[in-house]
Order: sequence, then structure tokens, then C-alpha cells
Amino acid sequence: MIAATFEALADPTRRGVVELLKQKPRRAGDLAKALGQSRPAMSRHLKVLRKTGLVEPANDDGDLRARVYQLRPAPFHELRDWVEEVERFWSLELNAFKAHAEKKHEKKHGRRR
Repeated sequence: MIAATFEALADPTRRGVVELLKQKPRRAGDLAKALGQSRPAMSRHLKVLRKTGLVEPANDDGDLRARVYQLRPAPFHELRDWVEEVERFWSLELNAFKAHAEKKHEKKHGRRR
């Protein structure tokens, strides 16, 4: 799921949709206008975002012309959790490297206090 999320967010227009939807739910037409996209192009972008679960219709009255979209928090939580896991990994690796470098330095130069 993370790969699909990254793939969807690789497109600048789709990132723009996410930025706008962070502020409030919006109609597809309003998103298209704000991002300088045609309605058919925005429809394709929203289809990708829906398919990856990043957005969902805020109203489900069946009228696609006036459909309002909102963000779904779950995929963003999953993405955040993955990034935090990677950060923890690199933090441990860097701390281990630092300890190793300090130990080598102390061996080479003797312990100074």
C-alpha cells in the first residue's frame, strides 16, 4: 500500500489536491479550477487518489458533477508510521556509527578527560 501511496503522490497535481483537501472538503470542479486542470484531467487524478484510498467522497448522493471529496486519514497514518520506522532505523544506525567512531578515536588518541 505504501508503494501505491508514493506513486499517487509523485504527481504534483495530486499533491496539490491533497494540499487543498487538507484545508477543507471540496468539489471536483473546484479542485480542477484551483489547480488549472480540465474536469476530465481532474477526474483521472481523483480516480487514482480514490483507488489508493487517499481521498473519498464526502457525500454519496450519486451526483458525480457535485461530488465533494475529503482526505482519508488511514493511508496518511500508514505513511507516517513507515517514515517514523525508517527514522528510528537511521537514528539507531547513526548512534551505532557515532559510538564506533568515538571508540576508535579513543583507542587511537587515548582517553582524554
